[in-house]
Amino acid sequence: MQFDSTNKPIGIKRIRLAFKNSQRAFTWLAKHESAFKQELILLVLAIAVVFVWQITLYEKIMLLVSVLFVMFAEVVNTAIEAAIDRIGLEIHPLSGLAKDLGSAAVLIALTICALVWGGVFVSNLG
Repeated sequence: MQFDSTNKPIGIKRIRLAFKNSQRAFTWLAKHESAFKQELILLVLAIAVVFVWQITLYEKIMLLVSVLFVMFAEVVNTAIEAAIDRIGLEIHPLSGLAKDLGSAAVLIALTICALVWGGVFVSNLG
């Protein structure tokens, strides 16, 4: 089947299809990607902490956004890995580089998350 760029859905149908595709992707990630499963647990824990911790609304939003950013990076990393594996399973330096760059993006996101959480924690010590 070939993609038809002239006959794409529009309006509510496009939104509904996009939501359905995203839901399918989240389900796949939750079943097959251990890092994503760990990040889902991290998100649940973060939500619990945010509801209990007496901090400003801005701080609560920043904490949750930082965890969601890690999950975003993981989704992009997984997409890169899937595309590279689709192209071919043979070892190639550029394939390895693409996968390493995706992994680096997750590491950067985790660092940002840790800095945000650390900053909010330190600013609320007193």
